[in-house]
Amino acid sequence: MAKPLDLIKAPIREELEMFEKHFRDAMKSNVALLDRIMFYIVRRKGKQIRPIFIFLSAKAAGGCTDSTYNAASLIELLHTATLVHDDVVDESMERRGFFSINALWKNKVAVLVGDYLLSQGLLLSVNNNEFELLRIVAKAVKDMSEGELLQIEKARRLDIQEEIYFDIIRQKTASLIAAACEAGSTSAGVSKEVAKQYRLFGEKIGIAFQIKDDLFDYGSKDVGKPLGIDIKEKKMTLPLIYALQNTDPSNKRRIINLIKNHSKKQKAVREVIEFVSQSGGLQYAEQKMQEYCDSAISILRTLSTNDGAIALEKLIAYVTQREN
Repeated sequence: MAKPLDLIKAPIREELEMFEKHFRDAMKSNVALLDRIMFYIVRRKGKQIRPIFIFLSAKAAGGCTDSTYNAASLIELLHTATLVHDDVVDESMERRGFFSINALWKNKVAVLVGDYLLSQGLLLSVNNNEFELLRIVAKAVKDMSEGELLQIEKARRLDIQEEIYFDIIRQKTASLIAAACEAGSTSAGVSKEVAKQYRLFGEKIGIAFQIKDDLFDYGSKDVGKPLGIDIKEKKMTLPLIYALQNTDPSNKRRIINLIKNHSKKQKAVREVIEFVSQSGGLQYAEQKMQEYCDSAISILRTLSTNDGAIALEKLIAYVTQREN
């Protein structure tokens, strides 16, 4: 029986197979150590959700071109670079069940590998005169960096408002999916106005994607990240923000104190999870996620109704109903 993601990829199966070679070529190096690390990265790649968004957006917007392959490689190089650097910043020893680059080769090598991946993306753009794609991706890098720094700045107080939360995830998470959809449609030759609509579509899906990730922190299933990890790392996610905004001041102070001073204790984490669940935080986050999905689908249906667009709708369902 075919997996849901395989069915979604059906309209672009050939393109994704060709992309695999394109991406491997973009990562090659004459330095033996780098080449060995690149091979390791390619071998442990994830579901490649962002390249799928690129090729389906291009298909929906009129059809894939040589530029689409450049866009997909550029976004994936950038995304991989940010993951390598994130693991260094977070001192993470694992990524998707594999050892992280910094765990195997230490921080100095990992930082240089991230720099190499980013520079390869820049060269890929310049060498192929893909300056519009470069602009789209450079903006995504800027947004992601600002979003991460905004989160660090605001997280110190552990009392951020919902509006700030959405600003953070719009920049930190949604910007890359927005860039993928904008780059995919741009590669198909649409106008800048239409490309902006694809960007808005991607941004809304990116926000829904992050809310889904927030909800995993309060679930009971093994989704590849430990239960309550966001609480332990003192990250203010939507279910928690809603719960804190809808409780009395003394209870709010108590929960913030648990997160600020006792988040490493499993009992405190369970207490916070129970508080969020009983305060309606999970239902509220589910509702907001669905609103963003519905808005994205409305935008998409004004842009295209071909098999690429139909597959994009299925992809929306997949990323918001996934279990890991």
